[in-house]
Amino acid sequence: MMHFSARRLLALSASFAILASVPLSASPGWADEAAKLAKSAPAETKKEDSPFSFKPQQTVSDGTVTIRGQRIAYQAVAGTLIVHPKGWDDAAPEKTTKPEEEPVASMFYVAYFKKGVPAASRPITFVYNGGPGSATVWLHMGAFGPRRIQTADDTHTPAAPYRLVDNDDSLLDVTDLVFIDAPGTGFGRLGGKDKDKAFYGTDPDARAFTDFIAQFLGRYKRYNSPKFLFGESYGTTRSGIVANMLAEDKSIDLNGVMLLSQILNYDNTIDRPAANPGMDMPYVLALPSFAATAWYHKKLSPMPSDLPAFLREVEHFALNDYNSALQQGTALPEAKFNEIADKLHQYTGLPVDYLRHANLRVDGGEFEKTLLGEDGIDTGRLDSRFSGFSIDPLSQHPYYDPMGSALGSAYLSAFNDYAREVLHYGGDTATGPYEEYKPSAHSIGKWDFHHEQPGMPSSKRGVPNVLPDLADAMKQNPALKVQLNQGYFDLGTPYFEGVYEMNHLPIPRKLAGNIEIHQYMSGHMVYTHAPALKELHDNAAAFIRANDNLPN
Repeated sequence: MMHFSARRLLALSASFAILASVPLSASPGWADEAAKLAKSAPAETKKEDSPFSFKPQQTVSDGTVTIRGQRIAYQAVAGTLIVHPKGWDDAAPEKTTKPEEEPVASMFYVAYFKKGVPAASRPITFVYNGGPGSATVWLHMGAFGPRRIQTADDTHTPAAPYRLVDNDDSLLDVTDLVFIDAPGTGFGRLGGKDKDKAFYGTDPDARAFTDFIAQFLGRYKRYNSPKFLFGESYGTTRSGIVANMLAEDKSIDLNGVMLLSQILNYDNTIDRPAANPGMDMPYVLALPSFAATAWYHKKLSPMPSDLPAFLREVEHFALNDYNSALQQGTALPEAKFNEIADKLHQYTGLPVDYLRHANLRVDGGEFEKTLLGEDGIDTGRLDSRFSGFSIDPLSQHPYYDPMGSALGSAYLSAFNDYAREVLHYGGDTATGPYEEYKPSAHSIGKWDFHHEQPGMPSSKRGVPNVLPDLADAMKQNPALKVQLNQGYFDLGTPYFEGVYEMNHLPIPRKLAGNIEIHQYMSGHMVYTHAPALKELHDNAAAFIRANDNLPN
C-alpha cells in the first residue's frame, strides 16, 4: 500500500487547539473530569502565540440524534491528548535532551457520550481509520458519528454545497464513541527532534494508540466500561497490535475487536505482488473480488444471478485448481495452463490472451486498468463499483483511485464546517487562530513497516504480519470476540484475504468460534453504500450488545 498519488492517499484511509471552553451540562462520571479540564484550558490565544500546544485541549458541546426511533442526548468532546514514544519517562532524573527536542505528539479526538448513563453501564468504542497516516474523518462522517455526509452511491459526488444529515446508523444507540486521528493528522501535531521516526512506524503508531486509549480511560473515568476497538484498513493492522499491547503493557482486557476491510498479513496484499515472486497467495485471495467487480460491471457471460453463490464457486476454484496451478510454476503442463486461463476469463471477464501473457497472475492495479480499459476507463481500487477516466490509458496501473476522487472533497469539506461550527474546534475569529485539519500525514514514504511480533524481540519483519499479536490477545483473554466486516468490491483489501487470515490465526480450534464474519454489497468503505451501512450498524450493534457483559 505504498507509492500512491495524493488523492489515492486520501482514499487509503479508509479503507482520514486551543479554544474557549464550552460549559458542560449535568452528566455522570466522565463529565466532572471534563469540566475541570475545560476550566483549566486557556480562554484565548494571543496572536503572537503558536496556535498549537503540546498540552491537552478540549471543547465541549451538546447534541441530540435519533437512531432507529430512539432519541439520544449526548455531549461531544473535541480535543487532544499528548503521547510520547517508547521509553519516555517524565520522572527520569537523567534527562540529557532539552524538553523542546523530545519527540511528542498531540492526538486529536472527538468523543460522544450519551447523557444520563453511568460509565460502568455504558460500553465505549475507540474508532479509527488506517492509511497508515490517515485521519478518522471517514468513519466519523460516513459511518458512526451522529451526523453523516450524504454522497453519491458509486459515482462522483457533485461539488459543494454538501449535505450533512442526522445519522440513523450511528452506534451511539449502543456505545459511547471516541474517534481518534493518527499522529500527525487532524488537528493533532508532532514536535521535537526525530518526530517522524518516533511516530511513523507500525510499532510506534500502535504504541501511541495504546497510550492514548489508556490515558483516555483514566481521564474520563472509563476503566470499568465495556471496551471495544473498531479499526478500518490499516486500522485493522493497528488493532491486532493494540489489542495485545493493551493487555500486555496496560493490563486492559477488551470485550471485542471489530475489523473493517482487514489486512493483518501484508504478504497477502494484491498491490504489486510481483515484487515477492514465489508468493502466489495474493492472486488466489484476490480472485473472488475480481469476479465480484466483473459481475458488477456486467463483464461476465453468462451473468450469474446470485452473486454470493457465484463467489462461493470462485472461492472454491481459487483455493483448489487455481492455487494448485500457480504452485506448479513453469512446471504446469501447457494444457492445464490454457484450461486455467479460460476459467479465469470466465470468472474475471479479462481477455484470455491477456491472462496468458500475464502468466495467470494479474495484480490489483492491472485488473483495475484492464477490465474497462477498452473504453479508456479505470475501476476504483478501494471500491471497484466506482470508475473514472484514465489519466494515462497506456499505463500498467491507474494513476488515481476514482473512489477517492469521488468522495474526498465531500468528506473533508463537511468535517471542516462541522468541526468549527458544531464542535467549536479549529479556530475562528471569536475563539482563536485558524488551524488546518490534516486528513493525511503523508507518511507512507517515511513509514517503518517493521514489526516486532510478540515473544520474538529479535524478529522484525520487513512487512507486518500481526496475526500472532491478535492470536496472543485471544489466547490470553479467551472471552475476547472478533468481528470481521468486508465489502465484496474491495480491491485494496480483498474480502477473501480477510477470510483466509481469520482461518489462519494461530489459535486453538475452540477459539475459532470467537470470530464472526460479515460481507456486504459494497467496497472498502462499506458505509458509502446506504443499505450496507444499515447492515453494518446492525451487525456491530448486535456484536457490542452480545459482548458488553452488562445485565440484560
